[in-house]
Amino acid sequence: MTEAYWTARAQGERRAGGTSLAEAAVSTRLPAQDLDRARRFYAEKLGLEPVETRPGGLRYQCRSGSFALFQSAGRASGEHTQMAWAVDDIDAVVAELRRRGVTFEEVDVPGLRTVNGIAEVAGHYPSTGGTGERAAWFRDSEGNMHGIGQLIPAP
Repeated sequence: MTEAYWTARAQGERRAGGTSLAEAAVSTRLPAQDLDRARRFYAEKLGLEPVETRPGGLRYQCRSGSFALFQSAGRASGEHTQMAWAVDDIDAVVAELRRRGVTFEEVDVPGLRTVNGIAEVAGHYPSTGGTGERAAWFRDSEGNMHGIGQLIPAP
């Protein structure tokens, strides 16, 4: 880790402070039965490298948040989205991830249907300025379900 990394991290921790959960930073924890396999998947398929490692854990940093993989004997259910990324161009992201070997889920249930791996989801939180989102889902090497979404802006 570089000095700039530790300085930025310390500043972020000072800003995070607070005495309530609403003022706290949030991050995701995902189980991995095989941490080496998971690390290869995240590097080769998603283009992500951990910013920090420790025995039994890998921490990743994205633009506005972090997540960690932890060694676990437990298994992810893969039944629901455990972590999601908001992107500006879902078609480009899905195409790049497919090129790297990621397989996207195909869904066809009442109210939700993917076409070539991408669904249009009606409704969105009003504060986002969106009317819905385009979304895609995939599983990592450990069975964790990930989502990718692109906001459909209000007219």
